[in-house]
Amino acid sequence: MQAHDDQTALPFRAHTILGVFEAIGEDFGFNPNWLRIPFAASVLFSPMIAIAVYFGLGVAVLASRLLFPKAKSGVVSADAQATSQIVPANDPAKQDDLSIAA
Repeated sequence: MQAHDDQTALPFRAHTILGVFEAIGEDFGFNPNWLRIPFAASVLFSPMIAIAVYFGLGVAVLASRLLFPKAKSGVVSADAQATSQIVPANDPAKQDDLSIAA
């Protein structure tokens, strides 16, 4: 599963309620429906406990997002730019050297 390209906050996305299962799925790299299905079944048996667990998970997700924010993508330091090399598409010798090095 790939992360969403837009930067809309999880609670404001059209396909989530508070985005708790979506956030857990993004963090651990699996489809959040694997959490939503058992949650829906647990609401049928014990709605108060299920909702309390959901809000508890929401607090845990909020805390993890505030304590460990994602690194901003697209920001490259000057050192990384100076050491990077661009290989032209019409130079097969250098491309071979890079494929061997990889």
